Amino acid sequence: MADFATPPPYLYRSAATSAADRMNGFASGVGVTFVSDIFQEVDEEVRRERLQKLWDRYGHYAIAACVLVVLGVGAWRGYQWWETKRAVEASTKFDIALKLSGEGKHAEAEAAYAQLAREGTSGYRLLARMREAAELAERDPKAAVAAYDTLAADSAAGQPLQDLAVVRAGLLLVDTAPLSEIVQRLEPVTGAKAPFRHTAREIIATAALRAGDAAAVKKWCDMINADPETPADLRSRAEMLMTLAGDTGKS
Repeated sequence: MADFATPPPYLYRSAATSAADRMNGFASGVGVTFVSDIFQEVDEEVRRERLQKLWDRYGHYAIAACVLVVLGVGAWRGYQWWETKRAVEASTKFDIALKLSGEGKHAEAEAAYAQLAREGTSGYRLLARMREAAELAERDPKAAVAAYDTLAADSAAGQPLQDLAVVRAGLLLVDTAPLSEIVQRLEPVTGAKAPFRHTAREIIATAALRAGDAAAVKKWCDMINADPETPADLRSRAEMLMTLAGDTGKS
């Protein structure tokens, strides 16, 4: 009769075999992990060595580049602050000069504009030169025309401001210069896209009327009326010039 209290021998062998297999598998897994860790540490060490070599060779260049970036940013910020400070100072001086001009103190205003034209920021220098010429016109129109001519020839001023200088000089000369000179001066700024063409055409028509040249008056007044962008008040003045030219021709 079988002894059911004692397990059969094959159960011991099976259990022992399974335990051994599990231990072998565990040991195998540990071994693989251990080897993998070693390779990983070796790779990291190699990378550290390479990085250290790179830093030893090029590190001072990296530090120098960082220093240059910091210095460059600081210099740029400093320049911006300085330019802003100069612009504020120039604006204040320009306002003072305008106030002097409004009070009729033309000599003081002219001196203030002259100083700003020398020492102000680029934009205010140009404006100051224009205003200085206007103040100069109060006491010496001939010198003012020369100042406007200098500004008109300065390409750094930009075409709109150059054209304005030409027109301002023409206004000062319209009652004294011959018609040929007025035309020579102003005709280049009477083109279809010129910003001050309307005023320039009117000045030439006025000079033609003063010279008694009715044909020239009609020519320039027709140009004024043909321009769809001519202001309404200028059209009215052109009609008046035409009427006066007709009366002059009849007489």
